[in-house]
Amino acid sequence: MSGGKRMRKPAAAKPARKVKAKAIVKPAEPAMDVAVGRRIRDLRRIRQFSLETVAARTELSIGFLSQIERGLSSPSLRVLATLADVLGVGIAALFGASPSSDGASDQVVTRGLQRPELKLWRTGVSKQLLSPASADNKLNLFLVHLEPGGSTGDELYTHDGEEAGLVLEGEMMLTVDSETWSLKTGDSFRFASRRPHRFSNPAQDAKAVVLWVNCVTGA
Repeated sequence: MSGGKRMRKPAAAKPARKVKAKAIVKPAEPAMDVAVGRRIRDLRRIRQFSLETVAARTELSIGFLSQIERGLSSPSLRVLATLADVLGVGIAALFGASPSSDGASDQVVTRGLQRPELKLWRTGVSKQLLSPASADNKLNLFLVHLEPGGSTGDELYTHDGEEAGLVLEGEMMLTVDSETWSLKTGDSFRFASRRPHRFSNPAQDAKAVVLWVNCVTGA
């Protein structure tokens, strides 16, 4: 063995430590859920309907309805439309202040900064009410915002009335019965709301904005 220094083997490089990516959790918006639940409860009490009655007519469980009314569950647009239908109002009755027993309103103008909004944050759909809020209104005008990938869900749904709209921005997929259309800026539509339907924003990087009209035709 020579008198030279023994060369030490370089230490093997340690494998890079894998960092687990944290799942991005969307923050809850309980205030919106509580407000919507309160409006539904007030409307139910004005109509003198029990939870059992509403559950039977909507085919939703009493427990789920109770959770909605207490703001513990965030209902989809399909569920809200079904509830509004059973309560004998348009979905606009779920916006703004709690409805009065006579549904009276003499408001004519809605200012841009005073638009009530219903944000269905779990599904990426929000609706701004452009017409004055009243439980007695038959015709209502909305500005619907669909976040990228936003949707009313996979299940088709129905409710009372007619609806029509104009795509102002982006793209919307609209299904009515068994047919689906891709609607882009400038395209418009109209159909009876009793026909099973759903809609969504297929884009993953752009919002869709739709001017939407709902007309309640039932008694």
